Amino acid sequence: MIAELMEQGVRYFGCGGAQGFDTLAAQAVLAARRRHPQIRLILVLACPEQADRWPAPARKRFQAILAQADKVVYVQPTYTASCFFKRNRHLADHSQVCVCYCRRDTGGTAMTVRYAKEKGLRIIAL
Repeated sequence: MIAELMEQGVRYFGCGGAQGFDTLAAQAVLAARRRHPQIRLILVLACPEQADRWPAPARKRFQAILAQADKVVYVQPTYTASCFFKRNRHLADHSQVCVCYCRRDTGGTAMTVRYAKEKGLRIIAL
């Protein structure tokens, strides 16, 4: 997937830093960057304490990814009820392609994919 996007000129890969798919996606970009140093991982995080309450193994993976990111953007300086919504909008507002894994029609991922479609982003649903 990453190689295909690179062939189409994509060099910057934004990721929301959440557990699950975001973690896997960030790890895939970092692995691809070893072979293709021109690509960049941009973590777009809701706030600095985004991972503070995660289980220890998830926080360790998050910290490893954070340390290797080319850029980190925090959409808010502290947690609020809307910071994850704002993070998702920021990702869509600054992207051309939305690579997603969405199994439901409700929730933050589904809402973000709908927003990305409305903005005319190319959607790659895995």
